[in-house]
Amino acid sequence: MLFRSIKAFRESGLRVLYAYSRGMGAKHQYPQDLPRIQKQYFNSTDQLMTLALGGGLDKSQFTFARKNGVRMVSHGVNNRTEKSLHELQAEKLPGAGDIYIHCTQLSDDSWKVIRDTGGKVSLSVPIEMHMGHGMPGIQGALDFGIRPSLSSDVATTMAPDAFTLMRHTMNLQRLSMLQRADKKDPTPTVLLTTREVMEFATIEGARSMGLDSKTGSLTPGKDADILLLDAGRLNVWPLNNATGCVVTLMGTGNVESVFVAGKVKKWKGALVGVDEARVRKLVADARDGILKRAKDRKSTR
Repeated sequence: MLFRSIKAFRESGLRVLYAYSRGMGAKHQYPQDLPRIQKQYFNSTDQLMTLALGGGLDKSQFTFARKNGVRMVSHGVNNRTEKSLHELQAEKLPGAGDIYIHCTQLSDDSWKVIRDTGGKVSLSVPIEMHMGHGMPGIQGALDFGIRPSLSSDVATTMAPDAFTLMRHTMNLQRLSMLQRADKKDPTPTVLLTTREVMEFATIEGARSMGLDSKTGSLTPGKDADILLLDAGRLNVWPLNNATGCVVTLMGTGNVESVFVAGKVKKWKGALVGVDEARVRKLVADARDGILKRAKDRKSTR
């Protein structure tokens, strides 16, 4: 399964931070297999895929990540798990570039740990609301000077595209701020701008993965990772404000062309070099396999 996931990402031609995470069954070798994976699949810095260690706020995992020189990507960071974050801090294990996902309802002390250790924050706002993880940490991050990135978390449950993520993030932050003003809260009310939210989805995502020297902005010397968006379609016409148009109006249908490291992946609305029939079959077979295994497992209980 590990090889298949790496092979799939390679075949896709995407730029990816691959967080090697715990598997299932007796044969998984997590996390001790990371050095072999690093040597076999991630032995060059000049490639589209970068390796990290995925896990939780676990001392042994953070220790292993530090030993092997990779960033830690911690899932499920919230007010119920933040005690472990402080225990890690006491051991001086959190490092610059470690990524903390969700960060719902964190205390001020936890935000300070993330900020002061150079941690990065990734918010999955639509899923956090849909699944009831708690209040997304948009304002908490901003209040402590942390510029978050955006992530989708569960692509089978919620649309994972950047437009959905940006819109949910902006709308929720504005709602929170406007409610604060309605309640006559003396705390300053600062509304996010569309430009800021677009930065969360682009350059901040690159920074969180340690890839901002290669991608995330149109800057001389960086790799040519470029999305061309069609602003002439009726759903956004007439164009009055570029960032406002992207964040509040656009959708996946506006993505006209895509380049990754200068290679064309989508051109004039059509994917390039992708056997869509094969992809559909692979996805359907995967779904059917999961449902069958779930049914078999249920019948044995």
